[in-house]
Amino acid sequence: MSGNLSSLLYLLTGALFILALRGLSSPETSRMGNVFGIMGMLLAIIVTFLSIEILINNLVFFFIALLIGGLIGSLIAYKIPMTAMPQLVAGFHSLVGLAAVLVAVSAYYNPESFNLGTFQNIKTASVIEMGIGAAIGAITFSGSIIAFLKLQGLMSGSPITFFGQHFLNATIGSIIIFLIGFLVFNQSTEIFWTLIVLSIIIGFLLIIPIGGADMPVVISMLNSYSGWAAAGIGFTLENTALIITGALVGSSGAILSYIMCKGMNRSFVSVILGGFGAQAGASSKTKPDQKPTKNGNAEDAAFLMKNASSVIIIPGYGMAVAQAQHALREMVDKLKKNDVKVSYAIHPVAGRMPGHMNVLLAEANVPYDEVFELDDINNDFANTDVAYVIGANDVTNPAAKTDPKSPIFGMPVLDVEKCKSVLFVKRSMSPGYAGVDNELFYRDNTLMLFADAKKMTEDIVKNLD
Repeated sequence: MSGNLSSLLYLLTGALFILALRGLSSPETSRMGNVFGIMGMLLAIIVTFLSIEILINNLVFFFIALLIGGLIGSLIAYKIPMTAMPQLVAGFHSLVGLAAVLVAVSAYYNPESFNLGTFQNIKTASVIEMGIGAAIGAITFSGSIIAFLKLQGLMSGSPITFFGQHFLNATIGSIIIFLIGFLVFNQSTEIFWTLIVLSIIIGFLLIIPIGGADMPVVISMLNSYSGWAAAGIGFTLENTALIITGALVGSSGAILSYIMCKGMNRSFVSVILGGFGAQAGASSKTKPDQKPTKNGNAEDAAFLMKNASSVIIIPGYGMAVAQAQHALREMVDKLKKNDVKVSYAIHPVAGRMPGHMNVLLAEANVPYDEVFELDDINNDFANTDVAYVIGANDVTNPAAKTDPKSPIFGMPVLDVEKCKSVLFVKRSMSPGYAGVDNELFYRDNTLMLFADAKKMTEDIVKNLD
């Protein structure tokens, strides 16, 4: 395939990825966005295959690799539950980062194949691009592994900090930048691998001090890193598709990180520094036993909602764990038959990744016009009869507005406490993922419903008949 034709097709690939991002920006068009993304990736693979010289003997290995990768991806997509989607995304980010490192290694040891020069005599611009791509890829790889382990529960979600941590990070980061520049003058294997190893180390160090409450930001941040890693390697290989796609992913991930930080009233730098939620962990363990709560059951909840004129539902990670979205949709349909106005309130960081709740509600065919973001619905709580909090916690905590000593103080939250009645579905009195005790549990207008979210919602449906 000629260079001009492949460049044109790569440009078309970039256009399809842009349409994919545009489609994924809304639940209504997300399915079409996925279709555009699939088309773009398929086209990129075909063009890449036709643009390179592959020996006939290697064709078998090429297609075996494609088959294995395709089967693994299909199996994961089919089997993975929605609750595990955040760690799946983190895991995939690590693979993107590792791929960037492996391509950089391949280009470093065999630059002739990529028209970059000769071994240890690579063109200056290519060395810089290769070094940046390899460093960001290695950071993405190791950082995503830590994020996966935290989200999967294989390591503590609490911040892991130690004395001199920030100074150590700054020192290693400075050395990495120096090595990328020094690699131009001395392209020895020792410097190249030192750069990669240090990048892997700082990837670990950057993510371990970040607490569970900041995980949605970490996911989008690593997404951005993976994009910039791909773009850097794209410049090295002079691959238009990688440059465009990497830039799109990198910039969109950065924008999403900004949106997540804004939704938590935190600066991006403070998230990187980590430690969020560390102060609350010890004190929150004693508070639940010292304060009284009003407990209820499905019959009480059904009575309140059946006699209400308006209900706002606040879904959270507990709904995802229980897979309660379909039972919730059934409950809402029954409430509508009783002329009850029902809306859904979604916090930007509800769940453990951006858009987690929107995807679950879309899976249950919840109408898009009934789902509202925080800024669009927060003023409605004061005029609403019942709030049904199903598995949400930190995003409804009034301490974010009332307690300057709370680690979540200043974070925008849903004004659930302003409703006439609050029904809070929860398995136990344990604090949320941020480790902060929720003041809403003890309010006079709150009725605690201790049960599995799906079971409680199904029991409420029965009592609505």
